[in-house]
Amino acid sequence: MNQLNTATFAGGCFWCMASAFDDKPGIEQVVSGYMGGDVDNPGYEDVCTGNTGHAEVVQVHFDPNIITYQDLLKIYFSQINPTDEGGSFLDRGNQYRSAVFYHTEEQKQLALEAIQQIDDSKMFDKPVVTQVQEAVEFFPAEEYHQDYHKKNPIQYKSYSLGSGRQSFVNRVWDEKSLKIF
Repeated sequence: MNQLNTATFAGGCFWCMASAFDDKPGIEQVVSGYMGGDVDNPGYEDVCTGNTGHAEVVQVHFDPNIITYQDLLKIYFSQINPTDEGGSFLDRGNQYRSAVFYHTEEQKQLALEAIQQIDDSKMFDKPVVTQVQEAVEFFPAEEYHQDYHKKNPIQYKSYSLGSGRQSFVNRVWDEKSLKIF
């Protein structure tokens, strides 16, 4: 078995982020959770207050021989508005910020390069505010959050559409815009 690498991304609701990475070749597991705060073992109710410093994240375990970190960055950025300082779509607050939590110096450099490419493309009127932070302790979310999009497809689809995420993604991230990477 090949050695798996880990990538961690914050982009608002982890239900939506998890579904974006799910079932892609080379991605072995996607786990919803929390990272970046200062409270040990936070739960959903704690993080939702915005007082723990954590962001909702997805941790992606992938085979780099099948899918590259650059490919993961493309998937990630194509699911968010990287210029939104106040959260992500309907979800507001620091716990819904966009951030790339890097596990290696190479991941850090690739994330910074991707952000520069988006800024250089001028596809947005504002600069990218997605944070690039060193990965710290990851806390898996409660079981009912794992694979939420599969367990509760009707509620998930309603949430995804109602949040404005899907219409933004469809409007902004087309094949032409994805070529900036």
